[in-house]
Order: sequence, then structure tokens, then C-alpha cells
Amino acid sequence: MWQDDQLSGLHQRDDKAEKVQAMFGAIARSYDLNNRLHSLWRDEAWRRTAVRMAGVGAGESVLDMACGTGDLTQAFARMTGAGEIIGGDFTPEMLDLARHKRERLVEKDRARIEYVAADAMDLGFEDGRFDVVSIAFGIRNVQRPEAALAEFYRVLKPGGRLVILEFDKPRFPPMRWFNGFYCGQVMPRTATWISRDRSGAYRYLPRSVSGFMDRDALGGAMGRAGFGSVRQKVLTMGICVCSVGVKG
Repeated sequence: MWQDDQLSGLHQRDDKAEKVQAMFGAIARSYDLNNRLHSLWRDEAWRRTAVRMAGVGAGESVLDMACGTGDLTQAFARMTGAGEIIGGDFTPEMLDLARHKRERLVEKDRARIEYVAADAMDLGFEDGRFDVVSIAFGIRNVQRPEAALAEFYRVLKPGGRLVILEFDKPRFPPMRWFNGFYCGQVMPRTATWISRDRSGAYRYLPRSVSGFMDRDALGGAMGRAGFGSVRQKVLTMGICVCSVGVKG
């Protein structure tokens, strides 16, 4: 459980991964509902943008890490001609829900998706396996993001694309104030009530954004990991950003 005194320096905690895994297990069943409500249904549009920016070609292979309940994984299936789409996550409860949701897809989309237990910092795939690696709202939850970026680079083919969709801090002052108030005061209370959560997840989540890299720092980290031609698209007045880099 996340206590208030544990949220200072949360990205430097040695037990961050363990606590994040338990937290997502606790909120898994209400996760989709809270995502829709508290993004005002914008989260689905953000994921569609990420898929379009990935530029997936016919027959290409996609790894969607920190896939959660499978929303982005399924968007790749619905919107592209990818030949193989693997959703990886280290929270069993999330993967169970993703597999259940997969059954609602039409057969041609369902057959291309596989869900596996996977750790972003230590992927169990061979070098150069994928054409696209994606991670939506998950890189800030990794114990060591730089290790994850190195792994993403390793498993991508030359010319492969890394797509990172992540929350950011709006730079337009009125929007920054509104977003700070909404995420810091309103969302934690309503999301906790909806989920009946006792893990402290909705205290952790806004603090995990405010204490994480902004878009410029994330782009720099991608560059240091070896990704070139990094481009970023600001979404919904800076609430989140989609970043794409290419393996040279």
C-alpha cells in the first residue's frame, strides 16, 4: 500500500516495482472505467494516435509492453495489418482481463494477439524480434526506465519504431492549473471511491506523473538509448505526449 510519506522520491524507491505490481493488481477490475471517466473518454483517442504514429506495415510484428487490460494491444489489431501482436505485462490480474477482452474481438483480430507475462527491464525475446515496441502510460511505472529503453532497443529490428504514450505537464498556464487541480484533488478522490481501492493507487498515480521526466527529458532519454529521429506529438493541450523514435 502506498502511504503519503512514501510518495516523496517514489521513482527512486528500491521497492517501486513490487508496490506498483501489487497496486495494479488491486485496481485491475475498475481500471478501464476509471481511465474512461477521468480522461473524459480521451484515452481511447490518445491510443489511436499512438497506433497511427507507429506506422505499422502489413505483416509486421508489434510488442505492446505494460499492456494492462489490452486497450492499446487491441487497437493495433483493429487498426493495422500487423501479423503478430504481443501484449506484455507483469501484473497477472491485468493479463487475465486482457485475455477476457480479447474474446470480444472478431476472429481475424483475436487470432493475432497473444498476451504474456513480461518485465520491461528484462524481456524474454531475442534480439531484433519486433518492428514496433509500444508502451502507453507505463514507462514511468518501471523501476529503471533506462533499462527498459535499452531492452526495447535490443528487441527492435533496425528501422524499428519505439512508441511511448505518456502523461506530461501542460505548458499553457490555465491548462496546467486545471490539470494540476483535477489530477491532484478531484481524480484521486473519485477514482478511489469508484474502485474501492485501499492500495493508495490514486495517490500514487498523479504523483508518479509530476515526479517523472517531462517530454523533453523523455526525448533525451530515448536519444541516449540509441533512438534517432525522435518526434513528439502533444495531445489535448499537453496532458499527454506521444513520442516515437527509430532504431538506427
